[in-house]
Parts: sequence; structure tokens; C-alpha cells
Amino acid sequence: MQTFDVVVVGAGAAGLFCAGIAGQRGLKVLLLDHSEKMAEKVRISGGGRANFTNRDIDVRQPHKHFVGENPNFCRSALSRYTPADFIALVQKHGIPFHEKHKGQLFCDRSAGDLIEMLLAECAVGGVTRWQPCGVKALRLTDDGGYELDTDQGPVQARKVVIATGGLSIPAIGATDFGFRVAKQFGLRTVEPRPGLVPLTFDGAGWAPYAGLAGLALPVLIETGDKKNKAVFAEDLLFTHRGLSGPAVLQISSYWKPGTPIRINLAPEVDLPAALAEAKQRSRKLLVNELATLVPSRLSEAWVEQDKEWQRPVAECSDKALARLAERLARWELVPTGTEGYKKAEVTLGGVDTRDLSQQTMESKQPGLYFIGEVVDVTGWLGGYNFQWAWASAHACAMAL
Repeated sequence: MQTFDVVVVGAGAAGLFCAGIAGQRGLKVLLLDHSEKMAEKVRISGGGRANFTNRDIDVRQPHKHFVGENPNFCRSALSRYTPADFIALVQKHGIPFHEKHKGQLFCDRSAGDLIEMLLAECAVGGVTRWQPCGVKALRLTDDGGYELDTDQGPVQARKVVIATGGLSIPAIGATDFGFRVAKQFGLRTVEPRPGLVPLTFDGAGWAPYAGLAGLALPVLIETGDKKNKAVFAEDLLFTHRGLSGPAVLQISSYWKPGTPIRINLAPEVDLPAALAEAKQRSRKLLVNELATLVPSRLSEAWVEQDKEWQRPVAECSDKALARLAERLARWELVPTGTEGYKKAEVTLGGVDTRDLSQQTMESKQPGLYFIGEVVDVTGWLGGYNFQWAWASAHACAMAL
């Protein structure tokens, strides 16, 4: 039976990074993954260019950009391994990158550069990699270590790191392995659900908007009550089944089933004033005047919903114009669901942070660690989840 100091299960962003650091610190490391393709979720992220971190992360106030039962759990790891630290590593490997907007950093060429960097770091650390190689069972040994039954035979290790991610995008190998291991050893989990995911709308209520598929526009979107309100200024995308785009992906992590979302479809326009002014000077149909303020397809879909709007703007009553402005600036609707894990970029929930050390990522089960997406820490869209992967992996590797 082969013996290692550490076995890292899951060769995604967090697993690769943790294994490389641990190996470079002198540990004998085995990294294994059941999938045939290497770091496929990294490869497809950011449109294939990997939004690998975000300069704007406020490590002192992680609750501003992270979701979970206790978002502040990630403060320790994020403080000790910052975006600047990872940027320095990327620069060391000569990978060209650029800032898109709002602090989001992307590879210039492709996410493949990032994967090659992580593999190079593992090579420097002498990490043994088995892939594809699944884990059939994990159990404690009499001396407090661990034994794993793998597709390439049994192995033993003093410590095991679970970096298997969540349930998002099962088509590229996502499984519930990490959650099953947590439950096996009596650790608590927060019920997982899809995050950063398109929202869906069914029934007759969605019919007026179904034809808007493909339309994108900047919006202000919010959900929640006054105490727990989440608000984002991002782009919205209409789809055949509902709404997507950065605005909706962001709000989906805060949305609770059965509750409404509210959208301002013209956040940069004073609609009441613009429509009142148009009424005084124009003989055009209201739909044509409105099309100068919002996309024409949106204007047509809205005006079709009320006969009082289907006339020249000069002939519209002040009440009708005010109602139109209010409706566009505060469109309230209740999603019937989401596109699920097949379209979700991340998994909300996971291993309960109450059962993990924020300094080391070790669980209450000695020698068993959890890092990355498998933990109940979920970042915003825009590089935050990658930075959590790097930071949690670093904290774990330094403790190993």
C-alpha cells in the first residue's frame, strides 16, 4: 500500500493550488480526481479566460462580497492570501492578464494558462497526480490516519483534504462526494442549492416577455426586505425561459423561492420627466418616444400591455405615463425557480463553517480538511470565488 503525508481529493482550482503549496513545503502529496479532464471548471470559467481574482475584495469586510451562514468565516484566509499575492504568482509565470471592469481580472489568452501554472506549481512540489481516479471509500485507521480505497488501489495518509467542489455543472463531473464525506464523519452541512444561476418564469404572466429573448440592457436589480436588501447594478439578459446576465446571476444568490425581485429597467433615465417632456413636444406614438429611452423591443413589449399606451404620447393621460414610468422603474415579479445546477456557476451551502477552523480549514474531525466551493462560502460573480479557492487552499496548505 502506498503512503503519503497528504491526499488531496479534487483537482480543481483549490485542490491544485493546495497540493502545489503543500508539496513545495516538503510534504509527500497525492492529488487525485475522478474526472478525465483536468480542471474543466477552471477551463470554461470567465468565457474561457478565467476571471481569476478581483482587486476590489475588501478582506476586512468579506460579508460585502460573500454569502453563507457566516460570511465572515473567510476573513482570516482572505487576509493572509490576498488578490495581490495571487496576481504576483500569475506575473511570476509570465501570464498576461487584463482588468475588465469592477476589479475583475482575466487571462489575456485563455484559462489554459492558469491551469498550466497550477500544474507547474504542483510539479515543483513533486506532487503525485492520479487522474482519472475515483475514491470508493475513506476511513480512519487505528493510528488516527486515513485509508482510501481508490481506483488505483488503497493508499494511506496522515491527512486528507477535500477539494471536490459542489453540485454545479454535473456535465463536467460535479458530485456530492464532499458532502457525503462530511456527513460520514458527523460534520454539519448547510443545504446546498444552485447559486449564480439564471432565474425562470412560467405561465401566462411571462408571455409578454418571452419574445424578448436575447435582449440585454443595464439594470438595477434588488431582492429582500429593508433589513436584508441586496442590490446590484449590472447587465440583464432576457432568455427563452426567464432572465439571466450578471445582474440576475448576482441576485440569485440572495433570492429566496416564493419572494419577488424588483428591477429598474432604465436606471440612468428620469422616466417621469422624460415622458412628460415628450408629451409637450412630440406627435409620435408613445412606443416610438419610449424607444429613445429603452431598447425598442422592450418598448414594444411594454406598450402592448395597456391600450392607454398605444397612442400618440401627446394624447396619453398624465396618469397613464406615470404608470408606465413606475412599471419600468419598479418591475416586480416572482421567479418560479432557477435553471438548476446544470447552469449554476457555483453551489450555495456546503460544509458548515461552524465545524471548520477559519485559520487552517481543518474540520472537527482531526486531519480532515475542506477547502474551496465545498465549504459554505460563496462569492459574488467577478473573481471572488476563485480568490476564496486560492485563499482557503493556501490557509490549508500552510497548516498541513
